Amino acid sequence: MKKVNGYEIITLFEQWSPKRFAEDWDPVGLHIGQLNRLVEKVTITLDVNEAVVDEAIEKGANLIIAHHPPIFSPLKHIWTDTPQGRLIEKCIKHDISVYAAHTNLDVAPGGVNDLLASCLGLENIGVMQPTISDPLYKLAVFCPVEHADSLREVLARSGAGAIGDYSGCSFTSTGTGRFTPTAGADPFIGEVGKMEEVTEERIEVVLPGPIRSKVLQAMLAAHPYEEPAYDFFVLDQRTEEFGLGRVGTLPEPMELQEFAQLVKKALDVPALRIVGDSGKLVRKIAVLGGSGSKYIRAAKRKGADVFVTGDMDFHSAQDAELMDLAIVDPGHHVEKVMIEGVARYMEQACREKGYDVKIVKSEIDTEPFKFI
Repeated sequence: MKKVNGYEIITLFEQWSPKRFAEDWDPVGLHIGQLNRLVEKVTITLDVNEAVVDEAIEKGANLIIAHHPPIFSPLKHIWTDTPQGRLIEKCIKHDISVYAAHTNLDVAPGGVNDLLASCLGLENIGVMQPTISDPLYKLAVFCPVEHADSLREVLARSGAGAIGDYSGCSFTSTGTGRFTPTAGADPFIGEVGKMEEVTEERIEVVLPGPIRSKVLQAMLAAHPYEEPAYDFFVLDQRTEEFGLGRVGTLPEPMELQEFAQLVKKALDVPALRIVGDSGKLVRKIAVLGGSGSKYIRAAKRKGADVFVTGDMDFHSAQDAELMDLAIVDPGHHVEKVMIEGVARYMEQACREKGYDVKIVKSEIDTEPFKFI
């Protein structure tokens, strides 16, 4: 097993939930501490309060991965006699780093919203509110004919040429390449100062933007030429859409009242609020963890019968009622599903990498509301 530092842990996490998925206003990333220390234990939590930090100290955790950022607005000063200042001081004194994955974890496939949709037993799940899609690129690289097969294999292994359910897709055309090595060159083919003509293949592959650097490095390392000729083109096509919320269907229609009871049990809440006729039959469900008031129209555009989300305000509830969109509000804290989901992902990912680190699920209940 390999000892690892915080950078290696977070690099692994961000392969699943990259920061580029986050909304522009969202302060995701490292909030407290540093990532260049060895990490033996990682605590997974929804929120970071003093009780969670005390739990991390007791269990010997060096890193906390949280959903809600502990520092949401920029700080002008840190006074350690305030609750927030005391929390920051305690983390620093005990060498505990804190990393937040907020809307990026909401958007990530398998993240908060997919976990909620799964808890509700939804089928045919899709994105409710698209927020990001990456451009596709085409790489065209010229290579001597006798080296083309090996280069195509390298490109395929790096992820280029994957289209739908097919891998290793490429197109090849043959032509003549011309070049003259100048003084200082170390040509693979030809001589310095002499024009050279070589039968070459033009290999074309498509690839998503996030792996462009990886594919380029693999191509350069495998290409026989000292200075390969290649081009990248941005295509009109996009990769799959990523976004906030999910929309899916129940296996069978049910009345809103019955569905609300399903939500209450599945998401483990003591109470919830509903908007709409309790006898209305519902089947198509939109779900968004956290605060979803401003997304009622997105849910309606997707044809949802009911929108499951938290922090519904009075006027948004009235608007939803007018547009015949039922609401089930189980609160904000249902995002606690991320504790189990993130822990499961990180345990498997670290095990596959051979990382010597233990993942700990926080047992602190950070729900601020009490129901009477």
